[in-house]
Amino acid sequence: MIQNKPEEQAPLDNSFNIPLRTLSLRDPLCWLAAGLRDFRRAPAIGLFYGLCFMLMGWAILGVFRHAPIYTLALSAGFLLVGPFMCLGLYQVSMRLERGEKPTLLDSLTAWRRRLSQIAIFGGVLLILEMIWGRAALIVFAVSFDGMPDFAGSITKLLDPENLGFITAYLAVGGFFAGLIYSVSVISMPMLLAREADAVTAGLTSLRLVLAQPGVMLFWGFLITGIVVLALLPWFIGLLIAGPLLGHASWHAYRAAVVG
Repeated sequence: MIQNKPEEQAPLDNSFNIPLRTLSLRDPLCWLAAGLRDFRRAPAIGLFYGLCFMLMGWAILGVFRHAPIYTLALSAGFLLVGPFMCLGLYQVSMRLERGEKPTLLDSLTAWRRRLSQIAIFGGVLLILEMIWGRAALIVFAVSFDGMPDFAGSITKLLDPENLGFITAYLAVGGFFAGLIYSVSVISMPMLLAREADAVTAGLTSLRLVLAQPGVMLFWGFLITGIVVLALLPWFIGLLIAGPLLGHASWHAYRAAVVG
């Protein structure tokens, strides 16, 4: 009796069989230029998301005024919520890349097709943020006799007498920010663009950062610099910087990952 051979199936994506392109230090600037072009092609949608980013900035400012110990950890909300907010911007860039017309409603519902994997990835980032927040509280607890009242004053917070606290606080923040950046820099665009699971997307992002640290550090520096400049005055610059970086991140994924 002759048995039929099962049909061969294409191998599923995993973090080790997805090829990555070799990048140059010039590429992040190209991603920004491509992001600006996408923003100009769909400015109304971009400004909607930019407004959302600006309102997030105002929320963080309010937290600093009333509970400064949570400010750094809450600022990670940009790293946590940002990629999810940018899903809509990734969708717009993908539509433009395909020659299709993007709409705000389509961008707002971009998460539906990959809801389960996006939710899993979001859960991982949420856990990292909670650990970050707890670590920040521990730094405060061991640095001061009780929780100090800075009354929203950056000058008091940065007093030279608090140098040890500042160093430890920034070290903890830098570690968690770097970890979140490494596992998420291309993960969300990847989840939107291809049938990859959350673990594969996160590990592929981490593999990219570890394989090409110079380029990815430069990209992280550009993101940080643009965001910091956009914070003044009163976070208004996020109206433009938010959608610009969102679109640019899509092009970073497209440039880095083959297929």
